Parts: sequence; C-alpha cells; structure tokens
Amino acid sequence: MRNIQSVCVYCGASGRVDKIYKDAALRMGEVLARAGLQVVFGGGKLGLMGLVADNALANGGRVIGIIPKHLEKFEGAHLSLSELHVVDTMHTRKQKMSELADAFIVLPGGFGTLDELFEILTWRQLQMHEKPVIIVNVNGYWDPLKKLIHNIIEQNFATPIHALFATFVDSPDEVLDALDNGIVSNFTSDEQVQGA
Repeated sequence: MRNIQSVCVYCGASGRVDKIYKDAALRMGEVLARAGLQVVFGGGKLGLMGLVADNALANGGRVIGIIPKHLEKFEGAHLSLSELHVVDTMHTRKQKMSELADAFIVLPGGFGTLDELFEILTWRQLQMHEKPVIIVNVNGYWDPLKKLIHNIIEQNFATPIHALFATFVDSPDEVLDALDNGIVSNFTSDEQVQGA
C-alpha cells in the first residue's frame, strides 16, 4: 500500500452529531486496525476522535494521540492509547501528527478539522510533502468543500492540478483502495505552487 504504515485521522470532537457520522468513525477505526495501519490522531476521547481511537484499539490496532497541554481537560485526553504525547501548542500538535503519518484521512468535523485539512493541503501545494489526503464524504458532508475547491480553481486562486491533492470517497470502506490508487503529483514546481 504505497509504503503506508501510519495514517493521521482528522475529525470532529463533537458528540452531538448524527449517528451516521459516529458509525463512520467507528468503521474507520476498525478498517484501519484490520489493515494493520497505525492511527495517529488528536489525542482526545470525545466525539468522532474518541470513536475512531476506541474502535481501532478494540480491533487490535496501534493508536498514537497528540494533544496540547491546554486541551487535556477541555477535550479530555484519551488515556488508553498505545502512546499519548502531551505537547506545548496546537502548532506542535499538528506538526507532530504530520511527521508520524504517511497519509491523511479526513472525516466530518468542524473548524479544527478544516484547519488541519487546509494546512496539510497547503503544505502539499508548497511541496513540503507528497502524502495522500483522503476525504471521507459521509452523507455528502463535504459536498460544499468540493464546490469551494472548484470555485477557487475557477477564479484562478489555484490551478486544476491542486484538485488532485485530495481524493474524495463516500465511506470508510473505500479508504484503503483510495490509498492504494492515490495520485502522487509529478508536476513541476512552478505548476504546483502557482496560486499559493
């Protein structure tokens, strides 16, 4: 699977969301664990984050959490992980998650999930990595994001090449195939960074 051994999962910490999103998070944890992939995530026990971690662990997976000290109580650090790293800032958290991951999976989430997604896409655009980014479009949640990306390109704030930096799938069960078949950019530096 393209030398992928560890994946970072970005997703929401809210527990108030519809069951369809919770079920997807549980399934994602199971799929990754059964594939023998290590899960890296934000280290919290709440919402979709906690469900992904719990079900990955329940299916024999290895799970690493990265949480900033000021969020230990706010998000509730998950204390049953294979490893839990408490770091100083959100920036350190995101950097550490990126370093530990060979690919990124994005489930439904809020502002924090969008922040993480756009940062990792920007880093891809700036040639800081060539790791796959898979967006799991459960229940059409990310349809507005698809439209936004197309609008950004149509208005020439990015190029069509940049649309290849993320792959959309409809369910957790499609993620492994997407990782196998993901596109690694072979475009030139000028083409990639145009519009950054």
